[in-house]
Amino acid sequence: MRQIMISDQTLKILAQEGAPLLFREKTAVAAELKKIGVDRIELPPVKSAKEDRIICSTIASVAGDVCVAITAGVTKEEIETAYGCVSAAANPCLVVELPVSTLKMEYTYHVKDRKMLEKAAGLIADAAALCPNVTFSAVDAAKADPAFLKEICAAAQQAGAASVCLCDEEGDLLPEEFAAMVRSVKEAVSVPVLVKCCDALSLAAANAAAAIAAGAEGLVTSCAAGAVLSTDAAARLLKTRGEDMGVTCGLDTLHIHRDIASMLNRIDEAAYQPAAAADGEAVYLDADSSISDLSLAAEKLGYELTEEDLGKVLKALKQVCERKSTVGKRELEALIATYAMQAPSAYHLDSYLANCGNKTASLARVALLRDGQTLSGVSEGDGPIDACFRAIEQAVGCHYELDDFQIQAVTEGKEALGATLVKLRSNGKLYSGNGISTDVVGASIRAYLNALNKIVYEEN
Repeated sequence: MRQIMISDQTLKILAQEGAPLLFREKTAVAAELKKIGVDRIELPPVKSAKEDRIICSTIASVAGDVCVAITAGVTKEEIETAYGCVSAAANPCLVVELPVSTLKMEYTYHVKDRKMLEKAAGLIADAAALCPNVTFSAVDAAKADPAFLKEICAAAQQAGAASVCLCDEEGDLLPEEFAAMVRSVKEAVSVPVLVKCCDALSLAAANAAAAIAAGAEGLVTSCAAGAVLSTDAAARLLKTRGEDMGVTCGLDTLHIHRDIASMLNRIDEAAYQPAAAADGEAVYLDADSSISDLSLAAEKLGYELTEEDLGKVLKALKQVCERKSTVGKRELEALIATYAMQAPSAYHLDSYLANCGNKTASLARVALLRDGQTLSGVSEGDGPIDACFRAIEQAVGCHYELDDFQIQAVTEGKEALGATLVKLRSNGKLYSGNGISTDVVGASIRAYLNALNKIVYEEN
């Protein structure tokens, strides 16, 4: 029986879809993939060399003897960085991905087929000098000229590739067409041929079966939602028809059928909202979170933070996580409001007066100081806090969209401290401010001014 290799791209696809996986969740996914019996775990391209090196080395230790592959990049420097991330694995692999269709070669790299042939051979030679296990992945093989596809795959093998991968990005090949592509390439190379089948037309399993019948030695799959052949479908295909085709694989079909639903739930849902905090909000970050995890979570909340601000917020996050295991949405917003983009105060609160009653409209007068001058505003509102915000707008002569406003008690009893969070939007960008006081009206005004001062500082 011929053994079919299963190369799983779950972590890679989740990264492409922007899922803010925590450090521990990435390693948990890798452990689950090892448990179900995949032969190779594919990782996304390197974004931050220092952080990815730590993440990849941890995944490598979890993976054990399972191959750990990473997209290598398109320069010698990127290849070296990628290899540094997986070099600790027992069985590391570098994947050189390049377009091979005329349209993409000219559109993406602005080169003709001869130049792409040279580029592929050069990159694979650089990768093979570092790592004996190199895969050349033709990302749009289904759209390539058949003669050129054979030629570049042969050149890849000659340059040191230990395997080639043929991808059908759009999933519009019929099974007999996919099989013909595999047979053609098999004539040109002696190394294993893997196939990545797209399920856009619900033909992924059929194309995979046709490719195996034509001699393919491996399948690229994913447990995550997406157009790639699912690992579960591959397992069912090989269990049901593998004996007829004379092939087998290492997938534990019993384990997949028993646990795949919970795994998909953990990846597709818990990856985006990993757990529930005590207050019922989604937990985004914990003590193991990296600066890239923080950046993704902040972007999801609508914030664009600089590297300096990310560093400040991450430091504060680590301190919070010394006292509690996880940080939820509201807490993260409070940290961003407190530590991100600390701007000098253009406006200072001088005084305020707010009246309210069940038979009278709320009225507020707010006096601000700016450059030694006093600016005053008087306004009615829907409650004392709304009236104060309107009075501030009148004083500064500008209106900002109030994106969100939150109040919560941070201590107990009659003298409880109230923490407020104000989010203002200016020119499409989000600015947050916070305030804390036993007087929630005063805390709200301070939070509003905190956000306002950030807007003034950045826009001026």
